Amino acid sequence: MKTHESEEMYLETILLLRKRGSGVHAIDIAGELGYAKSSVSRAVGLLSRKGYIEINELDEIRLTPSGLAKAEDIYERHRVITELLMRMGADESLAEENACRIEHVISPELFELLKKQVRGN
Repeated sequence: MKTHESEEMYLETILLLRKRGSGVHAIDIAGELGYAKSSVSRAVGLLSRKGYIEINELDEIRLTPSGLAKAEDIYERHRVITELLMRMGADESLAEENACRIEHVISPELFELLKKQVRGN
C-alpha cells in the first residue's frame, strides 16, 4: 500500500463486504476493488501488522476494534459527503464517485462542519 488513502479504502471495503454477509477473504476484496489478488495480499499483510485486521484459520479477514473504528469513521465520511453533494444537485453516481475522493483528504474540522450541515445541528 502506497498511501494512507489506500489503507482507508481497504478498511472501508472490508467493512462494507462484512455488512453484506459472510466472511471476507482477500479474493472478495480483490473482486470488489478490481485489484490483483497479489496486491490485496500485500495490503492485507500491512493492515494486519498495523493491528487493523486479523485473519483466522479459514483465511477470513476481520476488523479489530481499532480497525472497525477507523473503517466506520471512513464510511461515515463517505455517507455524509455523498448526501451533501446530492443535496447540492449532484446525481448519485457523481456524488458517490467524488465522495470517495474527498473522504480521504478532508480535514477533521471541515468534515465536522459538513456533518453539522447535513444533520442540521
